[in-house]
Amino acid sequence: MKSRTRARQLALQFLYQVDLLGQEKIEDLTGFLQGEEKKGEARTYARHLVEGTLEARESLDATIQSVAQNWKISRMAVIDRNVLRLATFELLKCDDIPPNVAINEAIELGKRFSTAQSGSFINGILDKIKSLDQGDQPLESVTPEAGADSPEEPETP
Repeated sequence: MKSRTRARQLALQFLYQVDLLGQEKIEDLTGFLQGEEKKGEARTYARHLVEGTLEARESLDATIQSVAQNWKISRMAVIDRNVLRLATFELLKCDDIPPNVAINEAIELGKRFSTAQSGSFINGILDKIKSLDQGDQPLESVTPEAGADSPEEPETP
Protein backbone atom coordinates (compact mmCIF):
# COMPACT_ATOMS: atom_id res chain seq x y z
CA MET A 1 0.00 0.00 0.00
CA LYS A 2 1.27 3.45 -0.86
CA SER A 3 2.47 5.59 2.00
CA ARG A 4 -0.02 8.43 1.48
CA THR A 5 -2.93 6.01 1.10
CA ARG A 6 -1.93 4.46 4.43
CA ALA A 7 -1.58 7.94 5.93
CA ARG A 8 -5.13 8.82 4.85
CA GLN A 9 -6.45 5.65 6.48
CA LEU A 10 -4.65 6.45 9.72
CA ALA A 11 -5.88 10.05 9.64
CA LEU A 12 -9.45 8.89 9.07
CA GLN A 13 -9.24 6.42 11.95
CA PHE A 14 -7.95 9.10 14.28
CA LEU A 15 -10.44 11.76 13.15
CA TYR A 16 -13.22 9.22 13.72
CA GLN A 17 -12.01 8.69 17.28
CA VAL A 18 -11.84 12.43 17.95
CA ASP A 19 -15.35 12.85 16.53
CA LEU A 20 -16.74 10.17 18.84
CA LEU A 21 -14.61 10.64 21.96
CA GLY A 22 -14.01 14.39 21.97
CA GLN A 23 -11.17 16.87 21.65
CA GLU A 24 -9.19 15.41 24.56
CA LYS A 25 -8.43 12.41 22.31
CA ILE A 26 -6.11 14.71 20.28
CA GLU A 27 -3.44 14.27 22.94
CA ASP A 28 -3.14 10.60 21.91
CA LEU A 29 -2.13 11.31 18.30
CA THR A 30 1.57 10.52 18.67
CA GLY A 31 0.94 7.26 20.51
CA PHE A 32 -1.75 6.25 18.03
CA LEU A 33 0.48 6.84 15.02
CA GLN A 34 3.48 5.08 16.55
CA GLY A 35 1.36 2.10 17.49
CA GLU A 36 -0.33 1.79 14.10
CA GLU A 37 2.44 2.52 11.59
CA LYS A 38 6.15 1.86 11.46
CA LYS A 39 6.91 3.91 8.33
CA GLY A 40 7.87 7.47 9.18
CA GLU A 41 6.58 8.92 5.91
CA ALA A 42 3.05 7.59 6.47
CA ARG A 43 3.07 8.80 10.09
CA THR A 44 4.33 12.24 9.09
CA TYR A 45 1.68 12.73 6.42
CA ALA A 46 -1.05 11.32 8.67
CA ARG A 47 -0.08 13.84 11.37
CA HIS A 48 -0.19 16.66 8.80
CA LEU A 49 -3.68 15.57 7.70
CA VAL A 50 -5.05 15.18 11.23
CA GLU A 51 -3.63 18.44 12.56
CA GLY A 52 -4.61 20.41 9.46
CA THR A 53 -8.11 18.97 9.34
CA LEU A 54 -8.73 19.62 13.03
CA GLU A 55 -7.31 23.14 12.83
CA ALA A 56 -9.50 24.03 9.85
CA ARG A 57 -12.52 21.99 10.95
CA GLU A 58 -14.96 24.90 11.21
CA SER A 59 -14.18 26.26 7.75
CA LEU A 60 -14.12 22.73 6.27
CA ASP A 61 -17.53 21.99 7.77
CA ALA A 62 -18.88 25.28 6.44
CA THR A 63 -17.61 24.47 2.95
CA ILE A 64 -19.04 20.95 3.04
CA GLN A 65 -22.34 22.24 4.41
CA SER A 66 -22.56 24.85 1.67
CA VAL A 67 -22.69 22.19 -1.05
CA ALA A 68 -24.43 19.37 0.83
CA GLN A 69 -27.99 19.92 -0.27
CA ASN A 70 -30.30 19.40 2.70
CA TRP A 71 -27.67 17.43 4.58
CA LYS A 72 -26.52 18.67 7.96
CA ILE A 73 -22.95 17.75 8.87
CA SER A 74 -24.16 16.41 12.22
CA ARG A 75 -26.59 14.03 10.48
CA MET A 76 -24.01 12.51 8.13
CA ALA A 77 -22.51 9.13 8.96
CA VAL A 78 -19.43 9.68 11.14
CA ILE A 79 -17.11 8.01 8.65
CA ASP A 80 -18.53 9.94 5.69
CA ARG A 81 -18.29 13.26 7.50
CA ASN A 82 -14.66 12.65 8.41
CA VAL A 83 -13.74 11.42 4.93
CA LEU A 84 -15.27 14.64 3.59
CA ARG A 85 -13.35 16.79 6.08
CA LEU A 86 -10.09 15.04 5.28
CA ALA A 87 -10.55 15.25 1.51
CA THR A 88 -11.76 18.85 1.65
CA PHE A 89 -8.62 19.72 3.59
CA GLU A 90 -6.52 18.09 0.87
CA LEU A 91 -8.50 19.79 -1.90
CA LEU A 92 -8.30 23.27 -0.42
CA LYS A 93 -5.07 23.30 1.59
CA CYS A 94 -2.66 20.78 0.02
CA ASP A 95 -1.42 22.23 -3.24
CA ASP A 96 0.87 19.25 -3.85
CA ILE A 97 -2.09 16.83 -4.08
CA PRO A 98 -3.93 16.79 -7.42
CA PRO A 99 -7.67 17.27 -6.83
CA ASN A 100 -8.60 14.05 -8.61
CA VAL A 101 -6.23 12.08 -6.39
CA ALA A 102 -7.79 13.54 -3.24
CA ILE A 103 -11.29 12.74 -4.52
CA ASN A 104 -10.46 9.22 -5.66
CA GLU A 105 -8.73 8.40 -2.39
CA ALA A 106 -11.72 9.73 -0.46
CA ILE A 107 -14.14 7.64 -2.51
CA GLU A 108 -12.08 4.54 -1.79
CA LEU A 109 -11.98 5.35 1.93
CA GLY A 110 -15.75 5.75 1.95
CA LYS A 111 -16.32 2.47 0.15
CA ARG A 112 -13.87 0.61 2.35
CA PHE A 113 -14.88 1.94 5.76
CA SER A 114 -18.51 3.02 5.30
CA THR A 115 -21.28 1.85 2.97
CA ALA A 116 -21.53 1.02 -0.72
CA GLN A 117 -23.48 4.26 -1.25
CA SER A 118 -20.84 6.36 0.50
CA GLY A 119 -18.62 6.48 -2.55
CA SER A 120 -21.28 8.22 -4.64
CA PHE A 121 -22.25 10.55 -1.81
CA ILE A 122 -18.62 11.55 -1.16
CA ASN A 123 -17.90 11.95 -4.87
CA GLY A 124 -20.88 14.27 -5.38
CA ILE A 125 -19.95 16.58 -2.54
CA LEU A 126 -16.23 16.68 -3.31
CA ASP A 127 -16.86 17.29 -6.99
CA LYS A 128 -18.87 20.40 -6.06
CA ILE A 129 -16.12 21.57 -3.71
CA LYS A 130 -13.52 21.00 -6.42
CA SER A 131 -15.61 23.11 -8.83
CA LEU A 132 -15.85 25.89 -6.24
CA ASP A 133 -12.12 25.80 -5.60
CA GLN A 134 -11.42 26.09 -9.32
CA GLY A 135 -13.28 29.39 -9.40
CA ASP A 136 -16.65 28.34 -10.78
CA GLN A 137 -18.36 30.09 -7.89
CA PRO A 138 -17.05 31.81 -4.76
CA LEU A 139 -17.36 29.61 -1.67
CA GLU A 140 -19.12 32.30 0.33
CA SER A 141 -21.99 32.55 -2.14
CA VAL A 142 -22.92 28.88 -2.22
CA THR A 143 -26.12 27.93 -0.46
CA PRO A 144 -27.96 24.62 -0.45
CA GLU A 145 -30.67 24.37 -3.06
CA ALA A 146 -34.17 24.45 -1.70
CA GLY A 147 -36.36 21.44 -2.35
CA ALA A 148 -33.58 18.92 -2.90
CA ASP A 149 -34.39 15.51 -1.50
CA SER A 150 -32.27 14.17 1.33
CA PRO A 151 -31.85 10.43 1.56
CA GLU A 152 -31.39 10.70 5.31
CA GLU A 153 -34.55 12.67 5.99
CA PRO A 154 -37.31 11.56 3.62
CA GLU A 155 -40.38 13.70 3.36
CA THR A 156 -43.43 12.42 5.17
CA PRO A 157 -46.75 12.34 3.27
